This record gives sequence, C-alpha cells and structure tokens, in this order.
Amino acid sequence: MRDLAQRLAEIAALPVQREKAELWRRLNRLERVRPMVLLQNGTWHETGDEIKLESEDAFAREQEWHLRAALYQWEHMRDDHVYEATIYCPLLVRDTGMGLQTQATWPDHVFGARQFNPIIEDDADPSQIPLPTVTVDWEETERNYQRLSELYDGILTVAKRGVNGHWFAVMDQFIEWRGIQNAFTDMLDRPAWVRAWMERMTQWHLSRLDQYEALNVLALNNGNDGVGPGGLGFTDELPQADFDGAQVRTRDQWGHAATQIFSLVSPAMHEEFALTYERRMLSRFGLASYGCCEPLDGKLDLVKTIPNLRRVSMSPWVDPARGADGLGADYIFSYKPNPAIIGMEAWHEDLARSQLRGALEKTRGCVVEILMKDLHTCRREPWRMWRWVAMAMALAEEYG
Repeated sequence: MRDLAQRLAEIAALPVQREKAELWRRLNRLERVRPMVLLQNGTWHETGDEIKLESEDAFAREQEWHLRAALYQWEHMRDDHVYEATIYCPLLVRDTGMGLQTQATWPDHVFGARQFNPIIEDDADPSQIPLPTVTVDWEETERNYQRLSELYDGILTVAKRGVNGHWFAVMDQFIEWRGIQNAFTDMLDRPAWVRAWMERMTQWHLSRLDQYEALNVLALNNGNDGVGPGGLGFTDELPQADFDGAQVRTRDQWGHAATQIFSLVSPAMHEEFALTYERRMLSRFGLASYGCCEPLDGKLDLVKTIPNLRRVSMSPWVDPARGADGLGADYIFSYKPNPAIIGMEAWHEDLARSQLRGALEKTRGCVVEILMKDLHTCRREPWRMWRWVAMAMALAEEYG
C-alpha cells in the first residue's frame, strides 16, 4: 500500500499537475483555453487482470482500489485529470432522509433498465416528507482519520473533508416514487399537487443546507473536485472575498442541479416544475452548474436565468451548433460525446474522431470541456478508452 502511495506522490509532484490545474482555472474563468478532456471510466468490471487487489482487510482494499485505479488511469489515459498527493477522510455526515423508499424491479441483464414501482398514491400528502435532521459522527470520523494517517504517514497528506458536492434533482427523485406515466399525467391533470411535492422536496434540501452550514460540515470544492457531471472545479473565484477561512458556506461552493427526465418536456413545463425550484437551490451557491443527460439546447433562454450559472451540460442529444449559439463564450459548454462510440461491436476510431471534430468545429468561439461519461461497456477492450483519450487530447490541442 505504501509503495502504491509513493508512486502516486511521485506522479502528483510532476509539473504537469500544476499546469493542468491552471488550465482548469482559466477555463472556469471563461478564458479561451484548449478544450479540456476527461474520461470517467465506468467499465472497471471489464478491466480484467489490469487491477488485482492484494490486501484482505475491507478498509485496506478500499484504499488499495483507490490507489490502483488512479495509477491505472495515469498509465493508460493521460487526459486532464489532476493527480494530487492527498487522501481525503470524509466527515461522516448523515441525515434522516425523506421517509420514502424507492422500489424498483431489476432486470436479469447487467445493462438492463430498472422499472420504478410507484409508491406515492393519488391522494398522498407531500407533508409526509419530514424535514431532515443532520448529524455528524465525529468519533468514527476521527478513527478513520487516524487509521489513514498511520497508513500514509510521510507519503501522502491526509485531510478531513466535509460535504463538497451537491446534486439537486427533485423531479427525477419524485418520478422514481410516483412513476413516469403517473407523474407526466399529473403535470397535466393536477399541476398544483405536483408543485406541492416539488415545494416540499425543495424545502427539505434547503433545510439540509442550512444545517450543513450551522454544523460547519461543508468543504470547499474550488480545487480538484468534480462539478456535477462536468469538469473540475479549480477556480480562484471561490470562496467569496469575505470567507473567514474557518467556516465554509454554500456561497463559497459550486452547486449543481438537473432534471434529466424532462428531455422531451416543453420549456414552459420545465420552468413550472423544475427551474422554479432549481433557481432557489442554486441561488445559494457562488457558482452553479446545470444539466446532465437532458438536451438543453432548446431551453437555454430559461437555463441562463439561473443565478451564478457558469457550466451547462450539453448532452449527446443536443444540436452542438444550436447549443453554441445559445451559450457563446459566456458559459462553459460542457460537451458529452455519445459513449456508445466506445461500446459498439467494433472500435471505429475514424468515426469517433469525425464525431468529435464535428462538435468542435461547431463550438469554435465557445469555452469547451469534453466529458466522456456514462460508459457501461468497452466490450472488454479497455484499450478503446485509451485510444479515445489519445485522439481527444490531440483534437483538443488542434482546436486550442
């Protein structure tokens, strides 16, 4: 374990890490730098013999996996990930939840789609969702911290870290409980009832944020932190100028929201049932990110009303030219290529290059990041990802 940690520390000390961190800062300032590239690997189950864990203890195996995965990414996929000589010990922050438990039917196939079974009845009162109570297990946090400190002593820095990421998607959650057919019909037949549920769920999230601040369990996410489904959060615009260095507030952080289930819902209904509540949530944060898989190129006039908006997801289903026209150089164009290109029956690098080049041609003049994500299979050929990263990085340099 310590040998692995030493290798990571040596990688983290390379000048390229500082150089890439600065490129992310410039991108997040909306400067025109080359497109930044990240591949988020979701195909670890197909890595084969590349990663073999040797430790036996559950705690040690978790740490070993983290180290080996980072080293694997560095060795094979030199994208714009930034490697640091720090291991984070999360504060054990818990809440009492919303009191409803999602029920889903899972298919036999590993890639099959779940079916969410409705649990909210037609006459259900949204007040059944209790406001949360947030607690912190300081003793267990300290035990974990001491164990990590002993393991990495003299090699990696161990730092406690509180809540540093936020994902607000209340409609997506509601549909898991109500069922998509029911919920979409409700928006037509009983809009006030749906709005009441959105309001209660928003109150729940805002209450949790208030308690996070009161308990001082928030952490800055202005460094090597992923922002929603987008790029890294390196920025010198956060924390706020009046930050006291001791207590992080939501306005010192990035925040994120999305309503992925509204891909084909009209702009007016997106406003009524999603953005009305998402603005309230995101207005708490110093910088905001919006969207995930839903195509937003036809709704950008609404999206741009979000306070402090900086990053907008442009999913595989957008028209890049329309998205570029709507965002210009005023927001980060967070482009998501279609991950199916890596999971096709055969690898077609020329097709992958042509698709990405086409998007980059249409987004000239924009501030662009490229996120290859939602990978579920590489057909047990991890080298496809390696080749995609090399190709994407070459194009990024060309269009820089």
